[in-house]
Amino acid sequence: MSPRKPPPQRHSVAVEIAGERHVLRSDVPPERTRAIAAHVDETIRSLPSFPTLERDRAAILASLSITDELFRAREEIERLRAEAEARTSEIADLLEDALG
Repeated sequence: MSPRKPPPQRHSVAVEIAGERHVLRSDVPPERTRAIAAHVDETIRSLPSFPTLERDRAAILASLSITDELFRAREEIERLRAEAEARTSEIADLLEDALG
């Protein structure tokens, strides 16, 4: 039986999102948690009606916006991957032709 890996170290990080303090526990480095929380805060605060929105509604709208960013990034990654595969194939064909 192989020895078990110890669980990853968990960090408690205090962040502020939309004016509300939260203490988050995570196994990622604290600076990453702070950066993620800052992005969420920035997204909420950038909503046109942020000052008058209910917190739940602001969180939902921010979640939709961030998820849209994620989907667009995934689509771009897939597009770039397909482009790289096509170019690699073209180069391989050119090399085969050159080597004869």
